[in-house]
Amino acid sequence: MSKNGTLFGVSLGPGDPGLITRRAWALLERPNAIWTYPVRNLRSDSYAFDIAQRAGLPLPAQHLPLLFPMTHDAEKLARHWLKAAETVRDLLATGQDVLFLVEGDASTYASFSYLARVLRELDPAAQVEVVAGVSSFNAVCATVQVPLSEQDDTIAIVPAAYGIHAVEKMLDDFDTLVLMKVKPLLDDLIDLLERRGLLAHSCLVEKAGSPLERVVRDVASLKGSPVNYLSLLLVKNPDREKGPLVRGCRKKTSTELAEEAAQ
Repeated sequence: MSKNGTLFGVSLGPGDPGLITRRAWALLERPNAIWTYPVRNLRSDSYAFDIAQRAGLPLPAQHLPLLFPMTHDAEKLARHWLKAAETVRDLLATGQDVLFLVEGDASTYASFSYLARVLRELDPAAQVEVVAGVSSFNAVCATVQVPLSEQDDTIAIVPAAYGIHAVEKMLDDFDTLVLMKVKPLLDDLIDLLERRGLLAHSCLVEKAGSPLERVVRDVASLKGSPVNYLSLLLVKNPDREKGPLVRGCRKKTSTELAEEAAQ
């Protein structure tokens, strides 16, 4: 009886092939593995597949798109997740490994999590591995040379779709906000940041690391303008009033206390 293959969630980073990890690169160089990658519809391109192609990696003998539509219809999503998982299950049954290409990191707002979950529901014995990658917000911070966090900073990474009221509340609790998928709410976010005096501490980046990367530090200039779906708004909140921190909360052992007393 032949052994089934393994499904790998292969993180490719946000767009620059130079940010593909050595682990991911080694898997992608294997000629006997099958590449799969998500598409929004059967006529659209795959951003993840484009990253791999721009890296100059040789295409394997078999590669195919898996449909992950952009919709909030739960039944429609479930049908397509099931179909994708069944396709992967059948490929794994041939004994070949399947690489699912993911832009950014496979554990961060990625379609891979749905695929892996449904595959395990179909086959609890399925072998799944996740290859960690560079997230878009890490790449953005490097590009604009703004630290994601310093010392005891708090960070929130959230889809902007939670709404303006939720974002405003988070501004009271977090020193850095990473707002994902800002396209539908950008004008309202600009109004909020202007009211809170944070426009000067904000930056929008589209398609980080790709040839189409756009960095906009004058965020107010974007009001009324369209932005790409793959847009991220980085907001620093330098004047946030912070509460007291609990220092040295770990209880010391009797041995540690004795060593301190002896010094």
